[in-house]
Amino acid sequence: MQSTSKPELETILYRPRWTCARRKGYLTDYTHPIIMMNVLVVDVGGTNVKLLATGQQIVRKLATGPLFSPDQMISGIQNLTNDWQYDAVSIGYPGPVIRGRIAVDPHNLGPGWQGFDFEAAFKRPVKIINDAAMQALGGYVAGKMLFIGLGTGLGSAMIVEGTVLPLELAHLPYKKGTFEDYVGLRGLKRLGKKKWRGNVADVIKRLVAALLPDEVLLGGGNLKVLKQLPSGCRAGDNSNAIAGGFRLWEESRETALAEHRAKS
Repeated sequence: MQSTSKPELETILYRPRWTCARRKGYLTDYTHPIIMMNVLVVDVGGTNVKLLATGQQIVRKLATGPLFSPDQMISGIQNLTNDWQYDAVSIGYPGPVIRGRIAVDPHNLGPGWQGFDFEAAFKRPVKIINDAAMQALGGYVAGKMLFIGLGTGLGSAMIVEGTVLPLELAHLPYKKGTFEDYVGLRGLKRLGKKKWRGNVADVIKRLVAALLPDEVLLGGGNLKVLKQLPSGCRAGDNSNAIAGGFRLWEESRETALAEHRAKS
């Protein structure tokens, strides 16, 4: 049975790095976000929820688990952030999100996520996006970028000239299974590091040939297992998901709040 005790606080230092970026002839201010409101970023994972608000530098963590529900998350966030001020919320969700709504409950958390009214629970405007797409947005510079997350499964997203395109590539057929079977955590454990690295390189080569990105951004907890990055790839930063959550609200405060009031 999952504990109902007050969630523990775990912190890591987060220092936003919003600097103008140059790459392959591009000069962009996309890395200079103009956030017209205080935003709370909620990055939902299988082991913890990471939290950061505008003006803060310490990421706070809420432990999750296989029975973790959205009600528990709301309660835990309220306990951990009662000294923070925020006007809007970004949620990175570990599963498919269609038109800003959770499509299915996650495999590694409890039930009740699909159809949950986060705006009513937070009493603030909320944007929900797939967690891989949020991480991709945080690491985006310019042009057409493919993001691949090497974690428990295989996260994926594309960004084309600033427009986020969530993808679900993990379950496409590959060899005797799917991409996720060979480059996810199960594949790493079953095949060992050497064969897993070869599969990662092969999968990325196939996806690049099909999608023709300008570059590939790699992220996820198993990125560190690679000895070297495949050609045309760069490594993402651990803070990319949080940065992506802030970028979701690069719009006027008045417009967002007006939309929220219209829904209420």
